[in-house]
Amino acid sequence: MQTKARGSTAFPSIPALDHHLLAVMPKRQRNYSIFHPPSLEMSELVKTTLDHDSTDMLIEKWLEHRSNAHDAYHDWFRDVRERKLYHRITSHMKQIIAWNKGEFVPENVFCRTVDTGRLIPLDRTWTTHVYHHHSMSERKLSMLPVVFTMLPELMLLRGMHDTGCDEIYIIVTDLKRQEMDDATEYFKLVCRHCYGQPLKPSVERRIQAEHMRLSHKLLSQHRTPCFPQIDLTLRAILHEKRPRFLVLFSHQTTSYSQIFFTHPSYVPDEEIFYDYPTGCPNPCCTDDCEMIRFPRRGLETAPVLQIRVPSRKKKGGKEGDGGGRTLVKGRVPKVKAKEMCNWIDCDVCFVEIVYRHAHRPRRGDQASSSESSGASTSGESTTSCSSEDGGLEDEERVGEADVVPKKVNHGQLCSKCKLVKYCSPEHQRMDWEEHKRVCVRN
Repeated sequence: MQTKARGSTAFPSIPALDHHLLAVMPKRQRNYSIFHPPSLEMSELVKTTLDHDSTDMLIEKWLEHRSNAHDAYHDWFRDVRERKLYHRITSHMKQIIAWNKGEFVPENVFCRTVDTGRLIPLDRTWTTHVYHHHSMSERKLSMLPVVFTMLPELMLLRGMHDTGCDEIYIIVTDLKRQEMDDATEYFKLVCRHCYGQPLKPSVERRIQAEHMRLSHKLLSQHRTPCFPQIDLTLRAILHEKRPRFLVLFSHQTTSYSQIFFTHPSYVPDEEIFYDYPTGCPNPCCTDDCEMIRFPRRGLETAPVLQIRVPSRKKKGGKEGDGGGRTLVKGRVPKVKAKEMCNWIDCDVCFVEIVYRHAHRPRRGDQASSSESSGASTSGESTTSCSSEDGGLEDEERVGEADVVPKKVNHGQLCSKCKLVKYCSPEHQRMDWEEHKRVCVRN
């Protein structure tokens, strides 16, 4: 008779889990941290989506509201038209707002895109994702007034981009004016120092102190959403969606809404927007009283949040790397801007500009870039504007951009307005139905 060993127990065999079952099992959710990129799945805010039809309806309501009398926006667009004709702007990659013909409607207002260099009307709609606290849903508050209050700004920012702005993200908060300023500085600090690079102890303590101060202030006054929810949602949108810009909206009457940009090249030009209306209905208010903090002074007042991505070393690097791919200092992703044929369905690119760093090129570099693009238009060969100090880090290459001419053709300028380029006369004829609404002789 066989006897079992003392203390031993027979357990039934466990069958192996199916791979399909493992695929559908939920992944372990990461803990919230102010030093690591979060996920939108961790956000507790409610998302309300307004589709293209809702945006189109809001634009029609906005036009009906301003059809009776001319307001500040109408006067601003009219002044921009006069300034454009006076200065005779002919630079192909320069930001332009043009309203030359017809009534004051989005179909007749054209904007130069910063990513493709096309002159496109502002009649394109978008999808808006509004993140808000669940108490607003319980009170059955609509998100349409949130978008309606900043509709002119969203139309202009949407019109500045040919691609990448089909979806706009807005976070509704209860921040006051000083708290909005503090939150802006906090997000700029976090995006500048965190993610993909080691932190100094002093910077880490500073970030923790600012986070605790803002969190305690909102929590002590029982205001919603709390700051950790705002912080998590905003950084998750930056990491996962990579938008051109996003809005931190405040429904406080004494505060303003902040627009964050993800690259300096996406910021509106100061030469055009220096006198943009504040949006306040009171005509006696000063420039400090504004409902939306639109960057009228360009990069001087625009908050730019650039998320660093961890760069990696290739295999077979220096000794001590282990021969594998190791994480090194974080870098800012490159952003490309192209000069393309103005016909919307054409993929022909004439010039490509690569921003290699976190700063917009200086005026001298922009002039050299325009000269290079002009040389490529006239048929002369151009070379890439690369610097001799190729071994410098990205932070040291302040004010540089590479101009890469494409070996396709040099394009043909519109002989009347000289503001757009086409790859062939056929595409110019196909685009004339839309371009004729803005084409005037300069």
